[in-house]
Amino acid sequence: MQFNKNNLSNQELRSIYKALLLPRMIEEKMLLLLRQGKISKWFSGIGQEAIAVGSTLALESDEWIMPMHRNLGVFTTRKMPLQKLFMQWQGNKEGYSKGRERSFHFGSKEHFICGMISHLGPQLAIADGVALAYKLKKENKVSLVYTGDGGTSEGDFHEALNVAAVWDLPVIFIIENNGYGLSTPVNEQYRCESLISKAKGYGMDGVQIDGNNILTVYDTIKGVREYCIKNQKPYLIECMTFRMRGHEEASGTKYVPPHLFEEWAKKDPVTNFENFLLSENILTQDVVNIIRNEIKEYIETDLQEAYKAAALIPDTNEELHDVFAPKNNFTKTNSSTNKILNYQGEWVENFGATTELRFIDAIKQGLQQSMQQHSNLVLMGQDIAEYGGAFKITEGFVQEFGKERVRNTPLCESAIIGTALGLSLEGFKSMVEMQFSDFVSVGFNQIVNNLAKIYYRWGQNADVVVRMPCGGGVGAGPFHSQTNEAWFTKVAGLKVVYPSTPFDAKGLLIAAINDPNPVMFFEHKALYRSVQGAVPDAYYEIEIGKANVVKEGNDITIITYGAGVHWVLEFLEKNKNISCELLDLRTLQPLDYDAIQKAVVKTGKVLIVHEDSLNSGFGGEISAWINEHCFEKLDAPVMRCASLDTPIPFNIDLEKNYLAKNRLSEYVKKLLSY
Repeated sequence: MQFNKNNLSNQELRSIYKALLLPRMIEEKMLLLLRQGKISKWFSGIGQEAIAVGSTLALESDEWIMPMHRNLGVFTTRKMPLQKLFMQWQGNKEGYSKGRERSFHFGSKEHFICGMISHLGPQLAIADGVALAYKLKKENKVSLVYTGDGGTSEGDFHEALNVAAVWDLPVIFIIENNGYGLSTPVNEQYRCESLISKAKGYGMDGVQIDGNNILTVYDTIKGVREYCIKNQKPYLIECMTFRMRGHEEASGTKYVPPHLFEEWAKKDPVTNFENFLLSENILTQDVVNIIRNEIKEYIETDLQEAYKAAALIPDTNEELHDVFAPKNNFTKTNSSTNKILNYQGEWVENFGATTELRFIDAIKQGLQQSMQQHSNLVLMGQDIAEYGGAFKITEGFVQEFGKERVRNTPLCESAIIGTALGLSLEGFKSMVEMQFSDFVSVGFNQIVNNLAKIYYRWGQNADVVVRMPCGGGVGAGPFHSQTNEAWFTKVAGLKVVYPSTPFDAKGLLIAAINDPNPVMFFEHKALYRSVQGAVPDAYYEIEIGKANVVKEGNDITIITYGAGVHWVLEFLEKNKNISCELLDLRTLQPLDYDAIQKAVVKTGKVLIVHEDSLNSGFGGEISAWINEHCFEKLDAPVMRCASLDTPIPFNIDLEKNYLAKNRLSEYVKKLLSY
């Protein structure tokens, strides 16, 4: 192994050696503790340390890094306190995730490290978002993200690299090619000659390097960083390496031919660099012994301190409290919003002038005013720029706000949602428009495992709104008509909003954008141009989590949301003899249980109406809660009126038969006669 000092001083070379040796000695201690049962799991990076250490040293300390399982050197090189790292690995509350995450699935905003999730690929797009933030702020910085040879097989790899290339983002993508994805060798992962050949396909440059040579890694990343900043372009680096342990310790290494261990042992990054420094008289054996003893003492001292940490005692209230980020800790606006409407529909303030707006126009106005209020708000979606989006909601926004903030995206929902999360790391807000809510399925993982969980995991909020044009009634067939709110209402960490009126649509959209948490914002397409109402011209906010009593009555209670509100109103207009308490939930997560209870007590007979299919629809959750908490107030079983348990058909007559609206009268009469 040939080392090139590249004008590095002896002191700098010794510092690099110490940085390289530290994670190796920590790992050796961790493997001992694992055998003693003092930690539960470990992903070893022995043999790969040069990549993490060299690349981290080559970056500025305030540039974000997205590490993976085997990148302990990132954490140590960023000088994260070893004592706290030990507590993290022991699952202690005083670690970085309060005992909620595994060994390397955590991050630290203080150290500009974003923790991974087990799905590997989604990490890559977060680097796109951070780099986009740097670009928007005109800062000379890069983001850096790692993946493995196995990770390059995931669709997220393609999406993230493609977005970075199309948007000219200063991202350094590092592939740690250690020959295996768990036990699957690279010849069963890809057929290209080398992974670096993929770079050309995305229109970016790339290079393959010896990942075990610390000075090669350091010098390459330093040069690539300068290139990315100067040219505002991404770069792909394939680091050839080998892991000397199993994927994780329990998996073993029986699937690896023994001769590979012999070959790669000769390429050990720590041993070879140490021998080089000894041969150059930059180190002596006595100095090496001193350094190793100092590190050993550092490890043992901090480990003993970590052992003193109090045993974790679960606190249910704290666990529930930490699912959502508190608004006042994260959100800053240029001017305060007016609060409006409590759950009874009473005005809190007088807003003066109103304008009669269609549902779609109210959404546009709420989005436009939010863009004016938040200079850090970025809109992303397919065709939303000059074209104005599939429903023309953002038409004219490019002229007012510019293409930097109103961004057409490639056809890649997963990467764009990941990019939105990356923007959050640098204090940006974002709105991602799903062209149709049906298409969210290809971005599902990013939403339910990244956006939803990141604050609970390590305190980083995801300031993202995903707009979801949804619903049937327009003859669009099974892939453009779903109302899939139930996919998300069970996911802790997501807020789910579903307005039914122009007034609510504007106020709730503004509230969603002001909220520092991820919000799934459902907009029923059939309401866009068919429903209108008075909407305040002012910039106002309706509190998320508050239902609205649309009509008061004494015979029955109907609980619904979205298009269901209008179905019920239409039915009641034709059946004026029925006195109905109509509750519009408006928000499905968090749910307004107080309003539900009051509506149930009012009549004792409850019908839940929603457009989604009956089986596992959100109405089942509401019904279960009512039966558990309001059973003694009921005069009849809670009933649900929902759509058929089939995909949504294209033919208009079949669709009408599918929709819950077709059975509303039947269920109301059944409930009244009980």
